[in-house]
Amino acid sequence: MSPAPAGGGRRRLIVLRHGETGHNAAGIWQGQLDVPLSDVGVAQADAAGPAVAALSPSRIVTSDLSRARRTADSVGRATGIRVEVDARFREIHAGAWQGLTADEVAQGWPELRAAALRGEDVRRGDDGETMGDVLVRVGEALDELLSDLPAGECAVVSTHGAASRAVASWVLDLDLAVAWRLLGGLGNCHWGELREGRHGWMLHTWNASSGVPSQAGSSPP
Repeated sequence: MSPAPAGGGRRRLIVLRHGETGHNAAGIWQGQLDVPLSDVGVAQADAAGPAVAALSPSRIVTSDLSRARRTADSVGRATGIRVEVDARFREIHAGAWQGLTADEVAQGWPELRAAALRGEDVRRGDDGETMGDVLVRVGEALDELLSDLPAGECAVVSTHGAASRAVASWVLDLDLAVAWRLLGGLGNCHWGELREGRHGWMLHTWNASSGVPSQAGSSPP
C-alpha cells in the first residue's frame, strides 16, 4: 500500500458492487461479459447513488463494464463528480464458465467450482483468471488511486463481486483466502467502507445498502 499523505484527516475508500443484472438473477456466471443492469438493478443503482453520495466522496472510479459504470453514474449524478473509468477494476474473467448457469458449471467442473467457491486460488473455467491475477491488477489501480487521494478525502470504486473482495484484501493487507472467508460477498448495490487508521486501513462497514432488496452475495460473479 502507498503511504498515507502527511497532514489532514484520515482517508476513506468505498467499494461498491454494481446493481443486479439478468445473469445475476438467473444464477449465470457473467465474469467479464458486458451484461447491462436489469430493471431491478437500475432501481437499486438509482437508490444507492444518493446513499453513497451522503458519504461525501471526492472521486469516483469504475470498472469499464456497463453494469458497474451505470451504478457509478448514479453516484456521479448525486454528487456532481465526474466518473473515471479504469478497466483494472473489472470482474474476474471466468473463462469457459462465462454465460453458463451455476448448475452447468457444477456439472462440468464440480471440483474446480467447489474450490473457487471456497476461495481457493484456482483458475476459473480452465482459461480464465485466478483471484491472484485479479489482486495484481486491482492492486496496481488502487496504488495509483490512493497515491493521488489527499488526506481526509474519500474515493468510491464501483466494481464487481469477486473484484470487490480483491479490493478489500489489498487495502486491508489480508491474505486472499482469509478475505474470502471473512468477508461475505457484497450484494448487488451493497458497499463496504474502509477507513485509514493510524497504523493502517480498517474495515468500517461491509454489505451496507440503501435498503433496496438484494440477495447479498448469492449469485456467481
